[in-house]
Amino acid sequence: MTAAGIGGAIRGHGADILVFGDLAWGIPFPYVDLTRLAAFAGPGYVRGRQGDRQMTDLPQLYLVTPPEIDAAFPDRLARVLDTHEIACLRLDLATRDEDRLIRACDACREIAHRVDVPLVITDHPGLVERLGLDGVHLTNPRTIRKLRADWGDDPIIGAFCGASRHDGMVAGETGADYVAFGPAGATDLGAGERADAELFRWWSEMIEVPVVAEGALDAGVIADLAQACDFLAIGEEIWSANDPSAHLATLTEALRG
Repeated sequence: MTAAGIGGAIRGHGADILVFGDLAWGIPFPYVDLTRLAAFAGPGYVRGRQGDRQMTDLPQLYLVTPPEIDAAFPDRLARVLDTHEIACLRLDLATRDEDRLIRACDACREIAHRVDVPLVITDHPGLVERLGLDGVHLTNPRTIRKLRADWGDDPIIGAFCGASRHDGMVAGETGADYVAFGPAGATDLGAGERADAELFRWWSEMIEVPVVAEGALDAGVIADLAQACDFLAIGEEIWSANDPSAHLATLTEALRG
């Protein structure tokens, strides 16, 4: 998947019928142009009639950097990208030091673009055009509408929405290319909420916008979500291993049958 493929289509609007028990509403929701959606969601996504979303293939891998990287990280990253099909790379550093972010962006962009993997950055949209990145991943999706209006269709805008269906739908309606829910696995960190498998199954059946599962993923969670999401975002699950590439292969064995 190339950054150009993700970026170039015309966005329209329509209404999906979202059914909750005995109630149904026509809720304005983006009808992402099929060429744009297919470029991001890949061959595992087929759009049928209104409200009919079918998963026909297994989820793709979406790689997330660790919050701190060192001089050895670029080589470790290159080995993972050279040995696995990765749909997207997210630079997700904890630092707010601009110089460190710029140097990390430069290193990761060179490695990712060499193998046609788009690079997005968490929560720093001001660096996207300046550093030649492919988009932004927002942990606060309230700025999506303005960003989409300012940027147009091309840059990727992703949104993390915790475990909230409502926040996910709002993010999609305002222009997100994908919505991420998490943590999908069990963890004591954060507020204690979890995006369970039912949320991903519901989203995949009802909503067109591609969905990413992330947070505390293990082999069991990945197997459970194999038919319920478009992407699996994997980061710290592998980077602490001596061989991240080998650990990623073990972790995602369920995706290979």
